Amino acid sequence: MFDRLFPRRAPEPKPLPQPNAQLALGALLVRVAFADRNYRATEIGQIDRILARTFDIGPIEAAKLRATAEALERDAPETPEFARILREEVDYAHRLALGEAMWSVALSDGHRHEKEEIQLLAIETALGLTDQDIEDLHERAMRTL
Repeated sequence: MFDRLFPRRAPEPKPLPQPNAQLALGALLVRVAFADRNYRATEIGQIDRILARTFDIGPIEAAKLRATAEALERDAPETPEFARILREEVDYAHRLALGEAMWSVALSDGHRHEKEEIQLLAIETALGLTDQDIEDLHERAMRTL
C-alpha cells in the first residue's frame, strides 16, 4: 500500500564524464555508426576493435569505453566539440588515421549510406583534415566496397 502512495524514485543517473581524447573518438565513431539510424552489430564490433587497437586496451575495456561513448554521444556536445578535443590532443597524421577508421565503421555493414557520408565529411572537416586528404580517404574507402 505504501508503495502505491509513495513510489520509489528511480535512482539519479550517473553524471557523464568530461570528454577526453578516448571518449571523443568513441563518441565520433558511434555518431558515424548512428548516422543512418541503423546501429548494427558489425559497426559495434568495428568500433570496439578500433578503440582496442588505438588505445592498446583489451576487448572488455574497449566495450566499456564504447558504452560510455554511446551515452556521451547521446547527451553531450556536438561534433565540433569532440573534434576540437582530438585536434588539440592528436597530431595530424593520427587524425588522418582516425578518418580512415571512421570510414571503416561506416562501411562495416557493406553498404554506402548518404547520411553516414555526410556525417563523415562534417567530422573530417571539424578534425581539420585538408580537402585533398578528405577526398583521398573517400576514394580509398569506396575501393574497399
